[in-house]
Amino acid sequence: MTKAKKIINFLFSRVVIISLCILIQLAWWVFVFFYLTRVSNVVSMLVRAMGLLIVLWIANKKMNPSYKLLWTMLILTSPVLGVGIYFLLGESRVARKMQHNYEKVLQQEKHLIQENVQTRKELDEKNFDISNQSRYIRDFSAFPLQEHTECEYYKSGEDMFYPLLEALRKAEHFIFLEYFIIGEGVMWSSVLEILEEKAQAGVDVRLIFDDWGCITTLPYHFYKELQKKGIQCAAFNPFRPVMNIILNNRDHRKICVVDGYIGFTGGINLADEYINRKKRFGYWKDTAIRLKGEGVWNLTVMFLQMWSVVTRTEVSFANYQPHCYHPQPFEGEGFVQPYCDTPLDNEVVGENVYMNMINRASRYVYICTPYLIIDNEMMTSLCLAAKSGVNVRIITPGIPDKKIVFLLTQSYYEQLIEAGVEIYEYQPGFVHAKSFVCDDELAVIGTINMDYRSLYLHFENGVWIYGNHVVYDMKADYLEMLKDCKKIDLEFCRKRSALARAFQSILRLMAPLI
Repeated sequence: MTKAKKIINFLFSRVVIISLCILIQLAWWVFVFFYLTRVSNVVSMLVRAMGLLIVLWIANKKMNPSYKLLWTMLILTSPVLGVGIYFLLGESRVARKMQHNYEKVLQQEKHLIQENVQTRKELDEKNFDISNQSRYIRDFSAFPLQEHTECEYYKSGEDMFYPLLEALRKAEHFIFLEYFIIGEGVMWSSVLEILEEKAQAGVDVRLIFDDWGCITTLPYHFYKELQKKGIQCAAFNPFRPVMNIILNNRDHRKICVVDGYIGFTGGINLADEYINRKKRFGYWKDTAIRLKGEGVWNLTVMFLQMWSVVTRTEVSFANYQPHCYHPQPFEGEGFVQPYCDTPLDNEVVGENVYMNMINRASRYVYICTPYLIIDNEMMTSLCLAAKSGVNVRIITPGIPDKKIVFLLTQSYYEQLIEAGVEIYEYQPGFVHAKSFVCDDELAVIGTINMDYRSLYLHFENGVWIYGNHVVYDMKADYLEMLKDCKKIDLEFCRKRSALARAFQSILRLMAPLI
């Protein structure tokens, strides 16, 4: 393809057309409001009064202080623009109808995800403090503690790729896939080939993809092409050229379930950079986990909840339980608890699970995250743990995927290092893994980044693990990564120019929107 043709294709691409439509709407809205406030003192006073009322409402709202500061500053500085942006992006929830449907599905199927009393009793007897952390997940994410589940940890996308394909090939009854990004290439074409074969053989194949996540990687109406192949497919929150608050909430989850008792999750999407077949930012370091057993039920329920909401159809959850197609008992050590977090319930489960681990750690907490854009609560937890003698280590990318976001990430280093937190940057490339390991007994792996979008705005999922050998596998991988990392010191933080520091200060203020 010639360079000129590439430029033409880009200019007429869906993302450019939609972005242009939204910019035109925004420009028109701003023009109308500024014009009205200039020619009419009454309108101007009404807008300012509205801004003041919104600020007072925000001040008394159950909201993270970082968001309160940002919206207060924007609205008081520029009432017209601030009020407009707040109505566009200020609420971390999707449309009321989706919220209602999501809660309705949860209530209808609640009886199928009740916790086994004996399982809880066993964990209480082993470690009551750890059990309390698990109990929080159960009570506020609605997903129970599970045992009898085998776990296998993958320290890279390429390590996970072939086991994933093997599991898909062995599917006999159903395959459920839910991913933020799908990109055309070796990985997706290999998966798609198997999905087509299985669909033709009568296997129930379903796929959910996030429309915004795939806006530059998949053709428009991609789901229709898959439906022609016998694959049930739906786009989460289709991205339309209309300014709307729900565009801010995306499905960032990564879930694969096969026949109800095999499940995969982690940071890995279905695109070639995740298996290093395509080089973008050096070596792409990612992680994933494979579950086999009763713990997969939580992942299945997550998928079916989302499927019911997105497709507006009713599904009999009972037909997809782990023992439906695996009547024999499952093996497995320790406990697992796959869980999800949503922007619908005003409960930041993802962040609280992380902070529970940090606050209750006694020896160490090892963290991998592609982005480190944290609020005051998380900053306090990390610093207090380090000051209390806990070895807190954080690995971030050495080669970023988004330079401004990386500059914002680095703005948090100095305060953390001063408190005793150790910061490392992974030199071979980009770290996309999202994982916590704590005290040789507890770990979390999943899709949840340490940034505002993952913690407050997106649908996410993770797996909480206790007493399983995977915890040691994750620790070993972490220590191996450190050999390829550069430790950041205070000199690195303090030698930045005044201009760079000023820019980072502005980014910190705008962090909840980045």
